[in-house]
Amino acid sequence: EGSSRRRSWGLLVTAGVGGTLVALYAVATPFITPALRKVCLPFVPATSTQIQNVLKMLETRSGSLVDIGSGDGRIVIAAAKKGFKAVGYELNPWLVWYSRYRAWRDGVHQNAKFYISDLWKVSFSRYTNVVVFGVPQMMPQLEKKLEEELECDARIIACRFPFPCWIPDHTTGEGIDTVWAYDLKHSGGCETKKLKVTPETEF
Repeated sequence: EGSSRRRSWGLLVTAGVGGTLVALYAVATPFITPALRKVCLPFVPATSTQIQNVLKMLETRSGSLVDIGSGDGRIVIAAAKKGFKAVGYELNPWLVWYSRYRAWRDGVHQNAKFYISDLWKVSFSRYTNVVVFGVPQMMPQLEKKLEEELECDARIIACRFPFPCWIPDHTTGEGIDTVWAYDLKHSGGCETKKLKVTPETEF
């Protein structure tokens, strides 16, 4: 009987440890896998100063807004509170679910939406305001993507790291809280788009 009890306890302990490891793996994997990608985009929460600097760059703006790599949803929720129809794209499902909860808790879930998606597989053509928390390795490729997809009235706001080729129209903040705003109509990409438009033929 004693050995039977020991075997039962052993099975329970093994099952408990195994279940714990599986749970830890499920929670940790979405946070670890970004570091294993070609372009590492780790989750670093925006500071309150960064959020205020982003909102400052949006004071004269309206329309739709997207946060690329929205993390725990702070920027999207703050923008929704200012009246924007805001959307966040994030690859980490745990952060997306947490963002949805925060939006519901703060009463802005109607104007703040979050989606689990790889930013390279999403078209941002329908947004007039874009917020990016990127890393230097991804900025050249993202600059090209946004230049191809966005309309000329779009404003792109970069946090922590600027875009390599564009010249910012506005800058605010210091150090890691620096924010750069780019109006696409002032970039070379917008001029290229205008040239691609075929003029109407007069008869």
